Amino acid sequence: MRTIGLLGGMSWESSALYYRLLNEAVRDRLGGFHSARCILLSVDFAGVQRLQAAGEWAAAGELLAADARALQDAGADLVLLCTNTMHTVADAVTGAIDVPFLHIGDTTAEAITAAGLTRVGLLGTGYTMAQPFLVDRLAAAGLEVLVPEQPDRDLVHRVIYDELVLGVVREESRRTYQEVVGRLVARGAQGVVLGCTEIELLIGPDDVPVPTFPTTALHAAAVRAALGEGPRCPPPLASSGRDPAAGRSSTSAAPPTIDR
Repeated sequence: MRTIGLLGGMSWESSALYYRLLNEAVRDRLGGFHSARCILLSVDFAGVQRLQAAGEWAAAGELLAADARALQDAGADLVLLCTNTMHTVADAVTGAIDVPFLHIGDTTAEAITAAGLTRVGLLGTGYTMAQPFLVDRLAAAGLEVLVPEQPDRDLVHRVIYDELVLGVVREESRRTYQEVVGRLVARGAQGVVLGCTEIELLIGPDDVPVPTFPTTALHAAAVRAALGEGPRCPPPLASSGRDPAAGRSSTSAAPPTIDR
């Protein structure tokens, strides 16, 4: 089994989800006492968040590039950046390492394409919804991406930073997100990308009327690459009638394209 390098801490709430999903996937595939062979480097999110707010993306890229190199030097055979927003500096990260880098946008695009959809809504931080790094990655795969109108973007962003990254999950916010998704569906979205790793703590496939594409769970499917398995594209996550929390915890997905 190859060693997976996890560059996390942005926030640690979602990094904990990555760790659990990776280990569950290995256990389910190999059985017995097997678990994922991985290295986690968890940054201090306060420093990264300050750089985000100041628009100092180049400095943030230098910081994460150095940490990715540290993962490689520690023995990682491939690297995952455990955050959507900071994929805006993915080029800086890939430029600092020689091992494969598994891009969250490629994994998501593959799952949407496998589901036969062509138009999806995107929820994420204000940075992810406004900047082109994820939208363009999905568009390059032939997908049309709808982002919420500005008032909804502000609301979605506020819930992420004021609640979810702090581990606060409120039913009121879940209902608000459901309303935002409803407006995207009314505009023609056939599914919705949960494009912030913390959003999966709030809503899942049973919470909205269209298939969901949770980027954390899809990205964590990199375990297949670590195990040397070939591509296998699953169906989208649609409402199953099961307990929403159970549905979120058992998600699996297709393997990502690997950037070298």
